[in-house]
Formats: sequence, C-alpha cells, structure tokens
Amino acid sequence: MAVSLRLPSLTLTNLFASPSSIPILRRRRPHGTLLRPPPLAASFSSQRAEAASAQTQYNSKSSKGSDQVITPRSQDFNAWYLDLIANAELADYGPVRGTMVIRPYGYAIWESIQDYLNVKFKETGHSNMYFPQFIPYSFIEKEASHVEGFSPELALVTIGGGKELEEKLVVRPTSETIVNHMFTKWIQSYRDLPLLINQWANVTRWEMRTKPFVRTLEFLWQEGHTAHATPEEAENEAIQMIDIYTKFAYEQAAIPVIAGRKSKVETFAGANKTYTIEAMMGDKKALQAGTSHNLGQNFSRAFGTQFLDETGQMQHVWQTSWAISTRFVGGIIMTHGDDAGLMLPPKLAPIQVVIVPIWKKDEEKVAVLNAASSVKEVLCTAGIKVKLDDSEQRTPGWKFNFWEMKGVPLRIEIGPRDVSSESVVISRRDVPGKQGKVFGISMEPSILVAFVKDRLYEIQSSLLERAIAFRDSNIVDVNSYDDLKVAISQGKWARGPWSATNEDELKVKEETGATIRCFPFEQPEGIKRCFMTGDPAEEVAIFAKSY
Repeated sequence: MAVSLRLPSLTLTNLFASPSSIPILRRRRPHGTLLRPPPLAASFSSQRAEAASAQTQYNSKSSKGSDQVITPRSQDFNAWYLDLIANAELADYGPVRGTMVIRPYGYAIWESIQDYLNVKFKETGHSNMYFPQFIPYSFIEKEASHVEGFSPELALVTIGGGKELEEKLVVRPTSETIVNHMFTKWIQSYRDLPLLINQWANVTRWEMRTKPFVRTLEFLWQEGHTAHATPEEAENEAIQMIDIYTKFAYEQAAIPVIAGRKSKVETFAGANKTYTIEAMMGDKKALQAGTSHNLGQNFSRAFGTQFLDETGQMQHVWQTSWAISTRFVGGIIMTHGDDAGLMLPPKLAPIQVVIVPIWKKDEEKVAVLNAASSVKEVLCTAGIKVKLDDSEQRTPGWKFNFWEMKGVPLRIEIGPRDVSSESVVISRRDVPGKQGKVFGISMEPSILVAFVKDRLYEIQSSLLERAIAFRDSNIVDVNSYDDLKVAISQGKWARGPWSATNEDELKVKEETGATIRCFPFEQPEGIKRCFMTGDPAEEVAIFAKSY
C-alpha cells in the first residue's frame, strides 16, 4: 500500500534475562580467512547507473581474486547492500528484470516475521483468508483516487487461453477493490460486523527503479482488511495495527521506527488517513516499513458495501487496511548490517547459534563431533535455533567468516582441548574480534543454556540501543527552511513545526528531494510556528530522503 515510483502500465500477453558469570580458561588463535561465495551476477536494476557501476566494480574485483568479499558500507552503500544479499544467499535475480527469487535463508527471515505477526493478528481477532490475484479492471476504476494513484503502475492481462478477454484484468497491486466486492456480499447486518481478515499474498506493481527486497515488480506481504459499524471503531483499528507494527519493529527487529501520520500528499490513494512507521537506514535514508490506513467510507460507497444498523437504517461500513511486506527484510539488512555482512537480531534470526567443530587429526574427529552434537541437542531442547556446521569441505576460518556474513548472532567453537575440559568458546556477531569472544564456557547443560540465552538477550538489546543512538544523532531540529536545506544536504532527517500547504510540501520535495515522512505521534509541548510560513503550527513533521 506504499506510494511508489511508477512506469506506464504493462499489458501482459498471457494469463498466469542477566548474564551468568562464567570463568575464562584460555585463548585460541584465530583461523583462516573467508573464501569468496559466488559473486552477484548483474545489477538488480539496469536503469540505476550507480547500481550498474557498483556491480562492474564487484565483478572486476571478483575476476582479480581479491580477498574483499563485500564492498565497504562507507565506500558505496548500494554496492555493499547488493554484495551482501548475494553473498549471504538471501536472494537472486528472476528472469524478468526487476523480479527476485527469495532464497531459503532470505525466506526464513520472512517466515520469522510471519510467525510473530500471525500470532498478533489472531490475538486481535483477525482471521487469515485468500483473495484471487486477478481483479477486473472495472473494480479499480470504481474509486477515483485509487485508480489515479495506482493506474501508472498496473500490470494488465488482456489475453487468456489464447483469446482476448472481454474485460482486461489487473494483476493484484493491492486488494481493497476485490475485498470490497466480497464484503458487499458477506455484510448485511450490524451482526456481521466487525469483519476482520488478513491475507498473506504476493502483489505486482510495475516499478521503474528496483532494489532487492526494498522495491521489486512483485513482492510478498500481508494485507489486513476490516469493516466496522462506526468511524470510531475503524480509527481504533487503524491505530491498533500501527501499534502492533511499532512493537514488532522495536521488540523483534530491533529497529527504532518513528510512528506517525502521513501528510495528505503522502496518504494512500483512497484513504482518509495513513499511519506509518518510518525507519532510518544505515545511509540515513528513510524506509516506510509498514502502513495502516483509515479508509473511511470511500470504498464502501464506491462498492455499495452497506449494513442494516440496530435502528433499521442502511449504513455504509467504515474500513481499514494495513500491511507489512518483504521490504522489512531489506530494512533489517540496512539497519544492522556492517562490512562483514548481515547482523540479525536473535528474535528473527533463522539460526541463532552456529556450532563449528575443529580438529586436525583423524583421531580427534569423533570426540569433537560427538561433543558438538551433544551441545546442539542441549540447545535445541532449550528452544534455541542451532546449526551444526560439520562439513569437511571448508576450513574453520572460512566457516567463521561465512556465518558472520550470514548474521548468525552467536558462534560456538569446539576443539579437542574443549572436549577434554568439557567447555566451549562462544563469539558474538555484534562485537568483533577478541572483545566478543568468551572462552571456557562449561558444557554442563544448565550453565551453557543460561549463558547462551543471556548473550542472545544482550545482542537483541545492543542492536536496538545502537540503532536508537544512530537515529537520534542524525535527526536535526530546524526552525527555518534554510535549516532544513542544510540538514537534508548533510543526509540527515529534519524535524520542525509544519502547517504549510500541499504546494509548499511539494516545493520542498522538488528543491531538496526530501518528503514529509510523518507527523510523529509523540509531539513536543509548547507554542510552535511553521518554519516555512511563520504561521502557528500544531505539529512538528519529519522530513527526509527516502527509499
């Protein structure tokens, strides 16, 4: 449901808890360096000159056999992002430009997001269902602002079964129209309300500029749709869902989003109000990470979705829609990743602990592997997601770097001396080098499990605290338009009182490239004057460049 860049419609030709105190016993020497995984094949969007340039540089480095696996983040953020996605095996390119194949590890992160949100949706009374991805074009035309907002990015089907269709079909860009068509059938009385549903689905929007996870022609999301008897119920629902997204971002993804209301210019096509969570990425651009829309009666009037109220009068329902998509995976990458690769918050990591057994002599192998298997069983029994990397094709050093690149929060090393002392070595992904390594952790199950859980909790908290500090240090309070221009030119977010017109907002966008990301729910006290006009202002707005 996010506003996106547009390209003229495409016509398709075919249908289809606290740390434990553990003694340190000894230190171990570091192991070898990482062998390069397969390089990125091509720029995801050939229209982006910077992406193409970054890919050329990457392929050049690869052909020369350079030891550098990932472009440094500070050197080229976009190239770093593309390198990371390829090397961490998150996604690859589909045969149609602008599409992507989400690989198992990337999809596992999406599944972690699904697992949390599914529980929250059901706790708040929503049921999962599924709507067709093909929508009659006449449905899109029924709501004027909706068709105006989405028409330039629609994919259309005109031929099916070898014959031209009587009515062209839209490949689902969002589902408000088809949902309302069905709601009109299902809702007759106030007894049928509220109607609360959600679907996990794919959507298609024909984008001009694409970036893996952040913006692709097809992407995955959940979209919730609800119908209510009163405007108050609909507003409460819209706020409730953005609150769920906010809690998810903070507590699961360790991303300190700013929740607020979109400006009229940025409001979803067909909504009365749009609420959003805005996240600051590592390059200080904003990412719209989730939205919740109060649709009012706009769609119910267009589709005639009515109910008989308790007084016997026919009323149009009040509606909401809300969504989070796979772009949140991109948000996790760009918020927490570093030059070594991914850095996943433990609560969403597909693998929370990787165990790397180490041996040199054949007579050491059996004992080390047995100990490693025992440790894995202990941790798995405690509900921790564990991977035992007992492959023999790569060195321990290669494995260390590979799993660091994939963002696994903790690594456990077990060698012959560890077997003898019944202990392990544990390294944190978020603290590089010796500072993040602890030696001599007992294999005794209660001690080991407590230590691992404590470290995972610390990593989750540390990632959030680090992201909050980064965000807060890059938001500037402004009192004039010149102040805003300076802040935006420095790549920062600008926060200031705003009561100017839509035309003024568009002027800011044209002259600086920044848009109003939101009017935050948390507002400062006191009298305020708009930094653009000098008129009284009730709210401050946040401006930033965005994805």
